[in-house]
Amino acid sequence: MKAAALIAPETIEIIDIPEPHCGPDEVLVRVTAVGLCGTDSAVVRGSRPVPNMPWVLGHEGVGEIVAVGSRTVDREVGQQVAIEPNYCCFTCEACGDGFTSGCPSRDAVGLTSPGLLAEYVAVPAIFTHPAADHVNICDLVCVEPLTVARAAVRRSGVRSGQRCLVVGTGSQGLFVCQSLLAEGITPHVREPHTGRRELALVLGAVPATDGEPFDHIFETSGATGALETALGTLVPGGKATLVGMNAGPLDISTHAVVSRQLSLSGSLIYDHPHDFADTIAALEKKSVEPHRVLQARYPLEAAAEAFAAVVDTPGKCWISLNDPAGQ
Repeated sequence: MKAAALIAPETIEIIDIPEPHCGPDEVLVRVTAVGLCGTDSAVVRGSRPVPNMPWVLGHEGVGEIVAVGSRTVDREVGQQVAIEPNYCCFTCEACGDGFTSGCPSRDAVGLTSPGLLAEYVAVPAIFTHPAADHVNICDLVCVEPLTVARAAVRRSGVRSGQRCLVVGTGSQGLFVCQSLLAEGITPHVREPHTGRRELALVLGAVPATDGEPFDHIFETSGATGALETALGTLVPGGKATLVGMNAGPLDISTHAVVSRQLSLSGSLIYDHPHDFADTIAALEKKSVEPHRVLQARYPLEAAAEAFAAVVDTPGKCWISLNDPAGQ
């Protein structure tokens, strides 16, 4: 079968690999679409090293179940599913506490195990989430990053009526905006990229103005200096939820944090199974429309072009495996 693989840093090719075997606790999924994000771009650049090459890319996969393992009883052939691409161990203390995002043995698809950008993938059944037939593929392919955003909003404790700033309106920032809007909270946004900022405004955000105070900020860009600047807009007692990542040190004093009684917390992915399941339920109720973030669609054969477009495209790039034309 065909798969999009990294064969060297910044070199992507369509290669032939063996079709996967469906184990007893797995389902075999015919992949229909895969979303692309900044983590994928980091893998392609080589800044997120992978175990070996060629390396099948992608982790935001959705598709249709075509086979069910012998011990799997709660999945059926023909169901459309979103794949939760972070496999926790279920045996550690973090998993026992329901904090599966903190599992030290977590297997991250596309990073520590091969990705989903292939015609078929075998997946542990417990990490597939069925969606009703009326859920459109353009919404379903957004489930994974939307779940990241919804988990960040959930963990933040932000309340209706609070003034919120979203720093960075790449695809993750846009999904945070949508998640806030679904809770009745109007996000203010700060984004230097004109196209990304304009898309956020189309979705319902409003531009932040200089000197405007905020009760809560969501930093999604990971850009150098962005968080430090944003923290200056927080009111005393304000909170910051960090979603974007930057390996550099923060240029902020503990005096600034303590004297203004600020709270900073990180939000990494989501917790199994409730966060993913809740996002699927939101799509089924049509209470959020993540397809509005999608902007550029490519066929599998144009995977290299699709990954190259991630950096500069406002909104989200994705790959459709349903038709060669990508239309």
